[in-house]
Amino acid sequence: MKQLLNQSKLARWTALGVVSFTMMAAYFMTDVMSPLKGMLEKIEGWSSADYGLFTSAYGWFNVFLLMLFFGGLLLDKRGIRFTGTLAAAIMVVGAGVKYLALANILPTQGTVLGVNSQVMFAAIGYAIFSVGAEVAGITVTKAIVKWFRGHELALAMGLQVAVARIGTAAALIFSNPLAHFFGGVSHSVLFGLTLLVIGLLAFLLYTLLDKKYDRQAGRVEASAEDEFKLSDVKLVVTNHGFWLISLLCVLFYSCVFPFLKYAADLMVNKFSVNEEWAGLIPGLLPFGTILLTPLFGGIYDKRGKGATIMIIGALMLVGIHILFSIPGINSWIYAVSLMVMLGIAFSLVPSAMWPSVPKIIPEKQLGTAYALIFWVQNIGLMGVPYLIGVVLDRFCKTVSAAQEVAYDYTIPMLIFAAFAVLSLLVAVMLKREDKKRGYGLEKPNASKH
Repeated sequence: MKQLLNQSKLARWTALGVVSFTMMAAYFMTDVMSPLKGMLEKIEGWSSADYGLFTSAYGWFNVFLLMLFFGGLLLDKRGIRFTGTLAAAIMVVGAGVKYLALANILPTQGTVLGVNSQVMFAAIGYAIFSVGAEVAGITVTKAIVKWFRGHELALAMGLQVAVARIGTAAALIFSNPLAHFFGGVSHSVLFGLTLLVIGLLAFLLYTLLDKKYDRQAGRVEASAEDEFKLSDVKLVVTNHGFWLISLLCVLFYSCVFPFLKYAADLMVNKFSVNEEWAGLIPGLLPFGTILLTPLFGGIYDKRGKGATIMIIGALMLVGIHILFSIPGINSWIYAVSLMVMLGIAFSLVPSAMWPSVPKIIPEKQLGTAYALIFWVQNIGLMGVPYLIGVVLDRFCKTVSAAQEVAYDYTIPMLIFAAFAVLSLLVAVMLKREDKKRGYGLEKPNASKH
């Protein structure tokens, strides 16, 4: 019998590599502004609240307009190729609007709805981009399940996350030097926009490979029986395991991704790191996940223990944020050590969480399930950064006689620690639910041939 394309290691790993590049470009654009908070305040006149508002825009359309939910329905109804191509194109459009705002090509004088015009237009661009980025995320995740189910599923998901995090690391490390070298934050955004265009072309290449696989398997992406039905949503939202995974996702990511948005500023204000290179220490976190997420994913594939892995990662996160919050410890070596530990924790939970979803939800409902999980996650990604920005402005800000602004990050770090504690409790509940329902989260993923 002729071997199916996904049975070929070369074919399935090639498919993974291509879609991973698209997500790497998306992650770069997601975090390209994270090290630039200080420049935005000094050059563009933004406040911490402005920066928090801009960062919160990532969830505006996904949460309030339910764009992620509709993206999941579109994915289950129209398939991976159509949805992924559309999502990649939306990312390019949104990033383009963001660039035009920061380059002062769009009108930036005055206010819109009481908000600085530049902040508002940049936020709208970021909100559009985020629709594409989140839909691309669920599309790529479903593509990996399609190509790797019964094979190295957790390892493949871990590697995809690892490659994507190269984009995060590059943004944290190089965005500020690029902006300083060219004399403006818009140049870093333009570089990210260029990467997204290449990412769109890469996904178009994937569609050719995916189409060949479907043709060989004698199927189309979305057959009639697999089309979206309202009853599918009911089956997903009445699943207890789905809600526990969703809560774990939003709580865990709420104390990691928003933290990264402020991590460079934390390095400047607490650890006295030079602003231009303040993103270098947070940039260590993605490099840790690049190595460890595939490693932990491989362990899950071969040995299982997915729920236990999530509990260990959440527990580590609690300790790390508490240690970051301790006043008076200002050594950059201390910061580096905690960032390395955070990289380990940040590798443990996603390496087990995402491959666990197909054990809880049937494949034909995966697009809807991932979309709803990402929608819940976006509530945290929208609200927490704005909360931190407001807290910094109102309770943690000091202005010297020379008009130098400084921030005390003790309260924000305790807020992140609180989210970590809640994520730990949910991880424990998920393990109990697995024992009760028999999802198999503690069992290996890979089939023995």
